[in-house]
Amino acid sequence: MTQQIPRHKVFISYHHKSDQRYKERFASMMQGDFVDKSVKDGDIDDDNLKVDTVRQKIRDGNISDATVTVVLIGPCTWQRKHVDWEIGASLSSTKNNPRCGLLGIILPNHFDANKRTYNQRRIPPRLADNATGPLPFAKIYDWTNDAEEVRRWIHDAFLRRNSTPPPNNRRLQFKNNRSGDCVAGWPN
Repeated sequence: MTQQIPRHKVFISYHHKSDQRYKERFASMMQGDFVDKSVKDGDIDDDNLKVDTVRQKIRDGNISDATVTVVLIGPCTWQRKHVDWEIGASLSSTKNNPRCGLLGIILPNHFDANKRTYNQRRIPPRLADNATGPLPFAKIYDWTNDAEEVRRWIHDAFLRRNSTPPPNNRRLQFKNNRSGDCVAGWPN
């Protein structure tokens, strides 16, 4: 008998410019299996807002009632300030925003896709900080088209959010996007 996995409210963090098609594929594959709490293009005009205001809008408007954050990891994701802020907000536990479970999925366009190991410097740093050790708060997987498996990953992340040691959220938040070519200039 298969265990019924409950639906979760999922915030999807990704690099909008280079990985939008994978976000759409992911949402389509998981349609009906979770409630998508992600920021959509055009939701926040960050060109005309202060950094703290953008962070607050993301945290309070999208992440506040999410239970799990899924980070779609493409070749440029490790550089993105918004991804760093979203992971940081997901790891914080406040009166109005309880901590989210966290997992990463390495996309097929990532340099380390389908390898036995990945280079931690090609992963968003705050995610990498939490995906190591004997009881990691987060786990990182390779992309799959198996929705049932992804449902298990999401549910496991939900269960880990309060059953493992607290996450590491001590890293200073990005002020800007990291520079460098995200394909040819991989960090070593």
